Amino acid sequence: MSNKGKLFVVATPIGNLQDFTFRAVETLKSVHCIFAEDTRTSKKLINHYDIDTKLYSYHDHSSEKEIARLLDFLKDKKDVALISDAGTPTISDPGYSLIRECISEGIDVVPIPGASALTAAISASGLPSDAFTFIGFLPAKKGRQKKISYLENLDTTLVLFESPHRLLKTLNQLREALGERPIVIARELTKLYEEIIRGSFSDAIKYFEAKKIKGEIVIMIGKNDDRIHF
Repeated sequence: MSNKGKLFVVATPIGNLQDFTFRAVETLKSVHCIFAEDTRTSKKLINHYDIDTKLYSYHDHSSEKEIARLLDFLKDKKDVALISDAGTPTISDPGYSLIRECISEGIDVVPIPGASALTAAISASGLPSDAFTFIGFLPAKKGRQKKISYLENLDTTLVLFESPHRLLKTLNQLREALGERPIVIARELTKLYEEIIRGSFSDAIKYFEAKKIKGEIVIMIGKNDDRIHF
């Protein structure tokens, strides 16, 4: 048992504010402070649940001074919560290096599970989920083509995150590299305009070429197997 505070890694809703666990709410109310990816975004959530715990900023570009402040709270036996803008921290979100710092300092890291775009999307995809490979975001430039080529050799369902303005470029590049495979695209999960599109790469490209693309996107690609084509 550590004689220091605990770092609680708390999953937050990915859209619908009701997708927040009782344990998560109680944790955010009980800790000394909350470190959030964007305090303006997180303020909406904590106000909704009448949480008055002090908010601080923690993101990929946090200064050493900001990180030191967080660690100082923990070393002073104060519990701290880490949240991201949406979903589970450290899953293609800031936090990995902080977790490593806490481990090296002998600080307990406690996960508070909840919403995740990754698991929400794959659960409703209709693609095999007994084994899947999560890629996160493809590199925007350097190393992008190498990463796409690497995907050709994987024999599992592939899961990627993508931004709206790069979606069509990514779909075209993936089709060129992987061929016509079964694909599922989940957009705006748990939100008002949630949609899940199933078909082939060509189907998806045709669909999104005809509309303005908004929101967070999860791309899921099945193996080239006739049994799982839609």
